[in-house]
Amino acid sequence: MAGCDVSLSAHPGRMNRKRDEKPLPSAYGKALGFLSRREHSERELKRKLDRTGYTGDETAQALARLQEQAFQSDERFADLLVRSRVSQGQGPRRILAELRTHGIADIEAREALEREGTDWLVLARQICRRRFPAAVADGDRRESARRAAFLLRRGFDAATVRTITHADDVDDSAEEFD
Repeated sequence: MAGCDVSLSAHPGRMNRKRDEKPLPSAYGKALGFLSRREHSERELKRKLDRTGYTGDETAQALARLQEQAFQSDERFADLLVRSRVSQGQGPRRILAELRTHGIADIEAREALEREGTDWLVLARQICRRRFPAAVADGDRRESARRAAFLLRRGFDAATVRTITHADDVDDSAEEFD
């Protein structure tokens, strides 16, 4: 069929695209769309925009603009993530590790934990009671070790775990956050 051109080269932003395809939104618009659904860290938004095909300059400009307008804030993201993970019963070590994966600096992550004001010993006790409602029989080292392992996996530090479970074989070697 002569005269039926499927490319719309006369329209900017739609060059070499088929008639039914939409133009790629700006990096700013795309990032704003991500943020309209939930908070994202700067690193997370950068990765998503890079995967979508935006250039490094477009991504950097979009992120800078979003931060200037306070639409994106790593501090706000960290506070929300900490609050969410505390409500799920996770300990400070696990939360700090997750914040690191989102590109939140250690000092900012620790500040977010402090702002939350959680009593980690009380939280660990609540989590342990919920998971293990029956009391441990005196001298049942195997059950104490099982409970200690559970709390350690949840991200509580060795001192807190020892206080709650009375397990004396909890390893302190991985205590890097104290």
